[in-house]
Amino acid sequence: MRGKRSPAQLSRRERQILDVLYQRGPSTAAEIQAGLPASPSYSAVRALLRILEEKGHIKHQERGAAYVYAPRVSRDTARRSALAHMIQTFFDGSAGRAMTALLDASAGDMSDEELDRLAELIAKARKEGR
Repeated sequence: MRGKRSPAQLSRRERQILDVLYQRGPSTAAEIQAGLPASPSYSAVRALLRILEEKGHIKHQERGAAYVYAPRVSRDTARRSALAHMIQTFFDGSAGRAMTALLDASAGDMSDEELDRLAELIAKARKEGR
């Protein structure tokens, strides 16, 4: 038997549903189902939507006979929350350790513009930290 997940934890399918909602905007269960890879049954999508709503990730409005689902928070807010959780979980709350790991893994793939932006942010953090 699988343990109960905390509200912050999402299954792969739950993340896919949220991705569809962020990409398409407010959508019905049928529209969400059509946007999922290896689409599960309609009833499975409805069950997952109910779970996501119980966890507080999505909300719905009634439009005629259909429910239209939307995320409760903006994609940017969700990103920040997920990043904060990841930094706390894997890097003992240290943003510096997380940045170091990201740079070690992907510095060769970063554009000059991205590296310049990081340098600006580091300079700003140094200035504000003093």
